[in-house]
Amino acid sequence: MPKLYLVPTPIGNLEDMTLRAIRILKEVNAILAEDTRKTGLLLKHFGISNKLIAHHMHNEHRTAEQIAARIAAGESLALVTDAGTPGISDPGFLLVRTCIALGVEVESLPGPTAFVPALVNSGLPCDRFFFEGFLPHKKGRHTRLMFLAGLTYTIVLYESPFRLVKTLEQLTEVMGPERMACVSRELTKLFEENRRGTLAELLNYYSQTTPKGEIVITVAGLGQHDDSRKEEDTE
Repeated sequence: MPKLYLVPTPIGNLEDMTLRAIRILKEVNAILAEDTRKTGLLLKHFGISNKLIAHHMHNEHRTAEQIAARIAAGESLALVTDAGTPGISDPGFLLVRTCIALGVEVESLPGPTAFVPALVNSGLPCDRFFFEGFLPHKKGRHTRLMFLAGLTYTIVLYESPFRLVKTLEQLTEVMGPERMACVSRELTKLFEENRRGTLAELLNYYSQTTPKGEIVITVAGLGQHDDSRKEEDTE
């Protein structure tokens, strides 16, 4: 049956590619890729030979309806991004919305995404959490930080290594130096690191140590650290 498949790809370790993902990428009529060069290397590694079509943030508004029309006409297409699950801080949402509006079936495969292992590894409560993704670079950034500071459950942010120190400085200023947090980088790779501590401790460390790799920042919600201390005191 014609449909759009959303296919997660490894965020680092190629062993995280699922058998189902490999099968779907072999069977569809074509693969929509955020970066055809990167996806081409992934396909070569798994012995997949299929047509690649560029689909990224610069052309998705122009091509979403065309792609949905191709599926409606009988083709099955798969969407992949450079790494992780399509639509999570990556292209995907617009195409999914367009397909749904046109009555085209969409199926999302489960698979790799950076924020889940970072959240679970952080040691912070993960029964409830708020996924922020990337903060605004300029306009509305401080307002957004103030909103996040008032949340009472764990907050998950994406950040680049080049802006990590600046973001930690701002988090420390808005949320306080004693707020607990975790910086996760190079997830699933050989040099994976999950560094836990207060915002002040993390800021001090990364001000002296240049970070590398894509980064997830997990921050305790308002009052979470205080609650854990109360529990320890009563034991």
